Amino acid sequence: MRGRLAALGLAAMLAMPATTAWAADPLSVCLDEDRPPLSVHHRGKPDSGFDVVLAQAIADRLGRPLRIQWFESKLDEDSSPQLEANALLSDGRCSLVGGYALTADSLVVPGMKTARLPDFTGATRDDRRRRVALGVLAPSQPYVYAPMTVVLGPKARDRKIGGIGDLAGLRLAIESGSLGDAILMSFDKGRLIDNITHLVPGRDDLLGALARGDYDATLIDLGRLDAHRTAHPNTAISASGYYYPIGANRGYVGLASDPALIDAVNKALTELAAEGKIAAFGKEAGLTYLPPREPAILGDVWRQIIQR
Repeated sequence: MRGRLAALGLAAMLAMPATTAWAADPLSVCLDEDRPPLSVHHRGKPDSGFDVVLAQAIADRLGRPLRIQWFESKLDEDSSPQLEANALLSDGRCSLVGGYALTADSLVVPGMKTARLPDFTGATRDDRRRRVALGVLAPSQPYVYAPMTVVLGPKARDRKIGGIGDLAGLRLAIESGSLGDAILMSFDKGRLIDNITHLVPGRDDLLGALARGDYDATLIDLGRLDAHRTAHPNTAISASGYYYPIGANRGYVGLASDPALIDAVNKALTELAAEGKIAAFGKEAGLTYLPPREPAILGDVWRQIIQR
């Protein structure tokens, strides 16, 4: 009898779906620690943000506990979100990176074999020095659309903006080397150049200067406007309601070596979107939520800007 029970037990184990053991492991998601209202991690305060709530909802759908690996993305000319995400995934720090801009450029096979890790919670001195062998990234389906938007200062708050041309005559400020910089500088063969002041990313306070009335308008990612309004509820800047027609979706990115995880995440995202929960998560977090748009993965954005 004991032998028969043991045989039956072994048969049951062999017949058990492979996903059972997989499901017992935490779903590890890397999130930027300072990107409100998407994801925020401050010592002594509860973690918050749209991507935090969404990651928990996906983990619940997969029947797995959630583990967030917080990291710090550098806002400078030498940083590369693509290489940072790849290094975190390839080093096993997480299985997914959330809030990833889904563009063709950000998903290409990296041109280098190794990269350094960004600073992350729990990193040691050795972690900050070593380089990680990189893998190949694979995207999930998108879950939010992130366009560029025109933001107006107090002196121009009543200006109607239906296109970039409506910024003519306004004092424009933009961060050097940004996507908004390329759009404004190249518009209509440089028609706005004489009205543009360039600020240094990470050093100058673009939205603070706009709120003081130093400038009349800028063109930034919609998420940055949401973050500013969350931190400054009585800010003097205002949304124009205009979205530049070229924008990127955001989603998850994992390694191409784990297609089963991407498939499972896509199924969860489809269900959550159909139930209206993703939009609700965005509203609760203070995000101006816009559903994903085609194309799911944005092509050569720089060429599209120049051609426009």
